[in-house]
Amino acid sequence: MSWFEESVMARKGVAKGKAGKSHNVSIEDQGKFHYVYGPYVSPVIRVEPGAVVTVETHDAFEGKIQQETDRPSEILNFPYLNPQTGPIHIEGAEKGDCLAVRILSIKPRGPQPVGTTCLLPEFGGLVGTGQTAVLNSPLPEKVKKVRLDEQGVYWSDKITLPYEPFIGTIGTSPEIEAISSLQPDYYGGNMDLPDVGPGAIIYLPVNAPGALLYLGDCHAIQGDGELCGVAMEMPATVEIQVDLIKGHTIGWPRLETETHIMTIGSARPLEDAARIAYRELVRWVDAETGMGEDEAYMLLTMAGKARLGNMVDPKYTIGTGIAKAYLQK
Repeated sequence: MSWFEESVMARKGVAKGKAGKSHNVSIEDQGKFHYVYGPYVSPVIRVEPGAVVTVETHDAFEGKIQQETDRPSEILNFPYLNPQTGPIHIEGAEKGDCLAVRILSIKPRGPQPVGTTCLLPEFGGLVGTGQTAVLNSPLPEKVKKVRLDEQGVYWSDKITLPYEPFIGTIGTSPEIEAISSLQPDYYGGNMDLPDVGPGAIIYLPVNAPGALLYLGDCHAIQGDGELCGVAMEMPATVEIQVDLIKGHTIGWPRLETETHIMTIGSARPLEDAARIAYRELVRWVDAETGMGEDEAYMLLTMAGKARLGNMVDPKYTIGTGIAKAYLQK
């Protein structure tokens, strides 16, 4: 039996992990992209649990930065950044359910050089920003365009980085708010967590009818923290499989891979993001094993791992996890 057949998605999902009808959402199908997560727009498509959906996404700049001589401050219109494909309506999803999204593949899309990273004024982990205000002058703007494919990210003649793609921004609609796609929170959003890549299942709380799944902002590679605020941004073709877990209420996003389970928290300061993530992981370990929260708390003190997603967005993101090998019932 494969690990996926034993996953929460396959054990508890409406479709039991079985792939259903295939769908496509192209750039043309999407038409207008969205810059907020909210329940106030019409779905681009409606699908049943089990559906396999191939989705085309823009990069975080909607393709507007095309040359290394471009000045982002003259091209980009903040806060209209991080365009999202969707929302995708999942039939039968209601508040209190859980949406499971299995990431099947992420492939770069468009003409080379398809990758973009840059330095933006007053944005990043080591510079002054509007929320961490300093008197120092901003760093000069700089754009780097990079050729990449599924074999590597060709940083320079001497350095080739691995192609390690993931979805930087993915989540469900809040129940009533409309929140910028630049921000991560309880519904998911701009978490920039490298673990949200092919082979993983991300579990998201359902807050509104149909769940209303949004996704975009794919990265070819990113170090922990997304230090300068811009990873290797790329337009992508993403294939996902969705399922619905009825009555499975979670407060924050969760992630499952072949070897680990992980919970994801987003907040400022950074330690509050860690507290959210670890509290949710204590509860998940207890639910899966029945060992009790006090025992899970102590076990995670010995065997828990923390992964820094971003330290640059309006809220910071941390994923905390534990190896499944320690979770035998």
